[in-house]
Amino acid sequence: MNMQISKTPIGLDGIPAAETALSHVDGEGGELIITGERIGDFAGKSSFEGVTARLWNSAMGISLSEANVRSRLGAARERAFARLPELLPATRGLSIIDGFRAAVAGLRGENGLEHEATILGALPVIAGALLQRAKGDDPIAPDPTLGHAADTLSMLRGRKAETPEITALDTYFVTVCDHGMNASTFTTRVVASTQADLFAAVTAGYCALTGPLHGGAPEPVLEMLDAIGSTERIKPWVDSALARGERLMGFGHRVYRVRDPRADVLKGAIERLAGGGTDLAFAGEVEAYIRDALRRKNPDRPLDTNVEFFTAILLDALKIPRQAFTPIFAVARAAGWTAHAREQQRGGRLIRPSSAYVGSMPG
Repeated sequence: MNMQISKTPIGLDGIPAAETALSHVDGEGGELIITGERIGDFAGKSSFEGVTARLWNSAMGISLSEANVRSRLGAARERAFARLPELLPATRGLSIIDGFRAAVAGLRGENGLEHEATILGALPVIAGALLQRAKGDDPIAPDPTLGHAADTLSMLRGRKAETPEITALDTYFVTVCDHGMNASTFTTRVVASTQADLFAAVTAGYCALTGPLHGGAPEPVLEMLDAIGSTERIKPWVDSALARGERLMGFGHRVYRVRDPRADVLKGAIERLAGGGTDLAFAGEVEAYIRDALRRKNPDRPLDTNVEFFTAILLDALKIPRQAFTPIFAVARAAGWTAHAREQQRGGRLIRPSSAYVGSMPG
């Protein structure tokens, strides 16, 4: 049997799959740049509508303002709410994560309206409706006069959000709106490159997001903190988990070799948020010990805090149920997905990588 031994980097590590003006991840330097600005600077001065305008403008060569996007998303949320009777039947009997996927797959174009706004407006409406139904309540109608983060919180929780809560969620939306050629964005671009419509591309992106190696880690972070429980249990629990070879959720990243720059942005947002769920001081003790333990265990393989550690704490502080964490991630990341899909389609080239055959050969 003749076997072909591949020297191809498995997983496409370091292989450019597209040219983009949308975002850049510097894994060695610990930087994330969105349309020319560092994420720490962007999150401090722009709303989600503002960063969405920047992404769409860059991807499509248009000139939308923050106010334009805010208006379009408000109208799109209203349209999505009116369509819930069409979207929700397919979600019966499914978990919130799976029901969200089914409802997103049911989205379609509306009378020539912008597909990008239709998608971004629909996602928080669907998430809110699924959460309310899980409690036995009716969906909460959106308020198109509110910003996207404020209205998302209202529909999720059934009450108007306070200003610090809105600011915290808006900061989260900005921070995770796009992140280079991550798995879900790559999936979105592959589907878009076939000239499939935007709804198919975004549905595919969400499917990739649900995998535990991509967007599925925030909930296990809280489960880890719950299991540790108290300060005196941090050392024995962490040491035991590492001795068993277990992965500690919220630490390590496929690209970053230093601290994830988004982690500190979200940590700052949590510190500014009064009240909250999981205690930040306790979480800080856990983080500090885990970072130290990982350095001792793997001195040549840096593993530092990633965005999911503080994502979990922030969303918990906002009283968002854990089963909705992945859909809420999608509410934000859809800004990047739609922009990348449009940028890919403007280039017009089908993404079709080769593979390294390692099977047997005839004769």
